[in-house]
Amino acid sequence: MNWVTYVTNFLWGLWAWACFALVCLFSLIVALLVPGRYRRQRLVTFAARMIFVLAGVKVTLHGIDNLPLDSCVVVANHASYVDGPLLNGYLPARFRFVIKGEMRDIPVVHFLLRRSGAKFVERKETVGSSRDARQLVKAAQEGESLGFFPEGTFLLERGVGRFRPGAFVAAIKSNMPVVPVAILGSRAMMPSGRHLPRLADLVIDILPAFAPGDDAYASSRKLAEACRQSIIAAVGEPDLLDRDTSDKKS
Repeated sequence: MNWVTYVTNFLWGLWAWACFALVCLFSLIVALLVPGRYRRQRLVTFAARMIFVLAGVKVTLHGIDNLPLDSCVVVANHASYVDGPLLNGYLPARFRFVIKGEMRDIPVVHFLLRRSGAKFVERKETVGSSRDARQLVKAAQEGESLGFFPEGTFLLERGVGRFRPGAFVAAIKSNMPVVPVAILGSRAMMPSGRHLPRLADLVIDILPAFAPGDDAYASSRKLAEACRQSIIAAVGEPDLLDRDTSDKKS
């Protein structure tokens, strides 16, 4: 990489962070002053999209017709810090995204996410995890559309890992369709361990939904694996569970 490319990437990365900071400030004002959860969600959705618009990132959205007009559960692969703001900005504002419970420990972030419609799930503490899981099922049964990153975290390594069951249990108990969403390009923009993003094109591919009522997806495990394989085929990355299986055999 020559110095011109390096400087260009560095300056763009700073500009992207400036866009993010500006949007966070706007969203915090919205969270503080705007009444009505859905009104706040719509404004925060607009703000999240503006991160990418202001930064000059090309975002392509495929398969919007696969998204049901009624309530549903969306599950997406998780490859980057970018994924949350990306889906928040480009999916309809009715979706409430499920965030790892550790975000409760950061007061300003917790306040902003909670006021903009996010839900939280504890991953480490058993009692808290069970409580949060019950609340997610209740929200789904009441007709709320939920968005999940069922891998729970992301790695520098390319590939799609194991899906946690929460999204699929909620979908089955509320009889909601599950819509897999494949995100492409975000790992190149800001993978694990990188602090300054690089400009990259992003793609959101909304895939055909799976119906929990179908006998082939009657259990949360079968439903999760069907969605996972659909996403793997769309992103063209390795199945990390195959790697784990190979490691155990060796």
